[in-house]
Amino acid sequence: MAPVPKGGTVAVTGSAGFIGGWVTRRLLDKGYRVRACVRDVEDPVRTTFLKEMPGYASGRLTLHAADLDNAGCFDAIFTGCHGVCHVSHVSKYDDQDYVKMVCDHIIDSVNKSGTVSRVIVTSSIAAVISEADIQEFVRRPVLYEDRYPDEHNPRRTAERQGYSMGKIIAQRSFSDAAERNGTWDAITCCPADNVGPIQSAHQKDMGPWQHNIEMMLLGEYHQNGAYRPWMTVDVRDDAECHIGLLESVDVKNGERYIAWSTDTPNVEDICAGIDRLLPELGHDTPEVTDPFPDRIKEREAEFRAIWEGCELRNDRIRSVTSVNFRPFDESLRDCVESLLTVAKVQPKLKPGFTSRL
Repeated sequence: MAPVPKGGTVAVTGSAGFIGGWVTRRLLDKGYRVRACVRDVEDPVRTTFLKEMPGYASGRLTLHAADLDNAGCFDAIFTGCHGVCHVSHVSKYDDQDYVKMVCDHIIDSVNKSGTVSRVIVTSSIAAVISEADIQEFVRRPVLYEDRYPDEHNPRRTAERQGYSMGKIIAQRSFSDAAERNGTWDAITCCPADNVGPIQSAHQKDMGPWQHNIEMMLLGEYHQNGAYRPWMTVDVRDDAECHIGLLESVDVKNGERYIAWSTDTPNVEDICAGIDRLLPELGHDTPEVTDPFPDRIKEREAEFRAIWEGCELRNDRIRSVTSVNFRPFDESLRDCVESLLTVAKVQPKLKPGFTSRL
């Protein structure tokens, strides 16, 4: 199908969220009209930052109440739109029938619109790399779009890996529906670990990575993911990937694209990086604590070697968009400064330093 026209109208589900908020802002920056979908338009905690965006006063940005669980809630919103960025999470991922039901709600509204030509479905790298057996990374170490988790592993269940399974269900539901309909296409974006500035205080809790950095600032942090390094993307670059996929003439229905910089910093280096990048702050860098049981700790060297042997690729997203990925240091610095100024996080400081807040 045709890409979304420049300056057209785009609906964004999950606009109050970390990624959705930046997709909304970047669309406005590029001249689009945006219909921002949130659960409660009267909730000042989640919507004030949207109403402070330049497009709101002029009417180019409008806010719309929509609950993903309710069939038909997007019918009026999507009518007249050229594109949809479906960024919002569902309420739970351990119920696969529920995940499919929510997808069907959105798909039905897209079909009824008569105007939407492209939907960008926000997935996750979990749909690429979330394995029930870490040895799968030894067998298949190149992490790119055609790689899927081993879906036949008996330990891959909705209770254990519902998030990854739910994201794959969404990708297939949308692309299959678009093929059946024939008037719109569905492109999947698989973002990595999003880091970067929050735009509203509530967003510090709407994603693990900015919350993890908050905990570092507060003086406590734990090793994560069986010693998996962070696989990062700046949230602003992630937003640019979404918009680039809306605009591209080189994408086709059913394709998916990974949004990551291919940087892989370790937890302990991220924690120490706060003081390295912002020595004026005087952050009292905590030691990274290790909560894993002894049987996992004994395999630390093995796990680190497996992750180090993985090759991250972003050839495809760079080939169809103009995105230039920021270095991780810029993302970390801007995330920290936004946590201080927007969320008013009070960091633990070294002796002799005082908070400027």
